[in-house]
Amino acid sequence: MTTQIQENGNQIIAKFSGRLDTAAAVQTAEDVKLLQEAANKVIVLDCSELEYISSSGLRIFLGIRKEAANHGSKVIVRNINADIRQVFMMTGFISLFEIQ
Repeated sequence: MTTQIQENGNQIIAKFSGRLDTAAAVQTAEDVKLLQEAANKVIVLDCSELEYISSSGLRIFLGIRKEAANHGSKVIVRNINADIRQVFMMTGFISLFEIQ
């Protein structure tokens, strides 16, 4: 699991690659701290290379959303595959995020 973060104007983009499972969640949580510090920007979570997300991964996404909401910003989730979309639908996350 890798996370790449880059700023692009008023957006900060995190690109996730691999499996965001319980084992990877500890490092990923560290990797995304920059997102929480930049929560006044629009946060884009690019999931085009994300293969799987566990409940630990969902918790990370939820923490990012909460921090953005506290700063009056938003989180956009891009390019989720069908399996992850199903997880988002089953957990209600589909209504918590703007999905593109």
